[in-house]
Amino acid sequence: MTSSHKPKKQDLPPTAWAVLGLLSFPGERTGYELKKWADSSLRFFYWSPAISQIYAELRRLEELGYASSARSGPEEVRAKRRYAITEAGREALAHWAADTTEAGPPVLKHGLLLRVWLGHLAEPARLRAMVGEHLERTREELAAVREAAQEAAGVREWAFPAVALRWSERQHLAELELAEALLADLAQLAPPEGTAARQAGGDAPTPG
Repeated sequence: MTSSHKPKKQDLPPTAWAVLGLLSFPGERTGYELKKWADSSLRFFYWSPAISQIYAELRRLEELGYASSARSGPEEVRAKRRYAITEAGREALAHWAADTTEAGPPVLKHGLLLRVWLGHLAEPARLRAMVGEHLERTREELAAVREAAQEAAGVREWAFPAVALRWSERQHLAELELAEALLADLAQLAPPEGTAARQAGGDAPTPG
């Protein structure tokens, strides 16, 4: 691979680096296996790309010489294409992972809080029910995180993913605490008194 084929780091989106990162662990994997691993690891602290995105990034990574693939032999009933990281890919990934200037701040897009922010247009009981549903989903996610962490525990090659999963466990516990506090805050609010209360005048609560 010539130097002219080496892309600049910013030419690749985070999804491409995430897929390449999945390939950086020992073994070869199919696109379907990469998707399963992303669902049981990446989604707890970043996100899990769709299977179509994974295959699109795999094609891109192969074109760049960062990944290689081979079809399975006749011993398998259904032919499968398995992917592996190349030395060039591992070198590029290590360089990207070490560049902390690209990490950027965490991005929070909390759909439930957006609806709470618009609570003056909603029924208080429905808002509280939504928070309750969020609590239940978060508990389910916490159980999934703990299951994934248990599978990673003790596996030397998964030591750093295990650290990320432990962080995710603490983050889900914090989310449960925040949601409980949110529920208590909503319980203290008086219900709006009809349409007039919902359409009351006054400036928006902005600083300045």
